[in-house]
Amino acid sequence: MLYWIFLFVVVLIAVAAGIRLAMDNKASKPSTTRTARVAMVAAVYVVLCLVLAPFSFGAIQVRVAEILTLMPIFGAEYIAAVTVGCFLSNLMGVAMGTTAAVDIVFGTVATLLACLVTYQLRNIRWKGLAIPASIPPVIFNALIVGPEIAIFFSDSPATLPLIAWNAFTVGVGEVISCMILGVLFARIVESTPALLKAVRA
Repeated sequence: MLYWIFLFVVVLIAVAAGIRLAMDNKASKPSTTRTARVAMVAAVYVVLCLVLAPFSFGAIQVRVAEILTLMPIFGAEYIAAVTVGCFLSNLMGVAMGTTAAVDIVFGTVATLLACLVTYQLRNIRWKGLAIPASIPPVIFNALIVGPEIAIFFSDSPATLPLIAWNAFTVGVGEVISCMILGVLFARIVESTPALLKAVRA
């Protein structure tokens, strides 16, 4: 019971922080352009998850859509974009029978927390690459989604070795999606003036 109360409080704090960060500093309402970008990124996340569904769900997964978890380095509005995209993807995953309803909560919370921390690391580079910003999605998904899979989706009892194994496999998938593909994606955007202008306009 205390665990669920703690999780609920964490979600509330994270959502409040995400909303505050996503607000425009100059105006109380986001611009039409920013709203359109949020919708587009959320839609791209969903499409990538559904098109690559066999790789997007399950204990061993490489969710290519997680490349977009690096988008918050280009603006706070992408925290909401990626979180909404993850929520909708998991919702559709439940409808398709590829995941369970519990993933809507845990997967979305992991993505939200990861995006919040990635945003805080947005200006830090290692050898010119956004590697530090790519680490939070790996950590949060490994620590939240990994145990979730072991506890709710496994036919075996959720033993510590099984939880650790699932955390490891989810983490490896996130390393591929975020620390390799995501960092490459961020580098391409940063080195292409037209793309950089488009994501920050």
